[in-house]
Amino acid sequence: MSRSFQILLILSTLLGSWLGMQAVHETGHVIGALLSGGKVERVVLYPLTISRTDLSENPHPLFVVWAGPIFGVIVPLLLWAFVVCIRGTAAFVFRYFAGFCLVVNGIYISCGSFDRVGDCGQMLLHGSSIWELWFFGLLTVPVGLTLWHKQGVHFGLGASKEAVRRDVAWGTLAVFVLLVVLGFLVGE
Repeated sequence: MSRSFQILLILSTLLGSWLGMQAVHETGHVIGALLSGGKVERVVLYPLTISRTDLSENPHPLFVVWAGPIFGVIVPLLLWAFVVCIRGTAAFVFRYFAGFCLVVNGIYISCGSFDRVGDCGQMLLHGSSIWELWFFGLLTVPVGLTLWHKQGVHFGLGASKEAVRRDVAWGTLAVFVLLVVLGFLVGE
């Protein structure tokens, strides 16, 4: 196995998962706003910042704010399920991404409740109970960790490591680059 392809696969999957998670999460806010009569002013996906969605009108703020993390965990799971159904060779990458989205959104919502950061502050301000935020984390984080369990072998890690597929490594790099370009296009 080429160590350089293993490093490429791991780094591009990790960095791409971060950017992809933000894109899916913000897409949830945008869809929530559009479905509830809100008006999106701008979406920030700039790769060197934390993403956010700004609305100029938001008649249903609780719906919009919850749409981000809920969409942000459901869509990656559906994407992974689709790739498994078509027997895609990179299904393990999509499984990792789904787990990443579940863990990060869950930690963000549950732990962010203490300082009322970002979405969490809006959720609490507009009527969510703190236990609902904790419950979201209790549901999502263990599922995400379960999805990650024993996946290291596909990334060339562990005693029973598999050979890293070059096409998958190049594919994850391509997705990462596309997400960086998307972030610069959407802007800061």
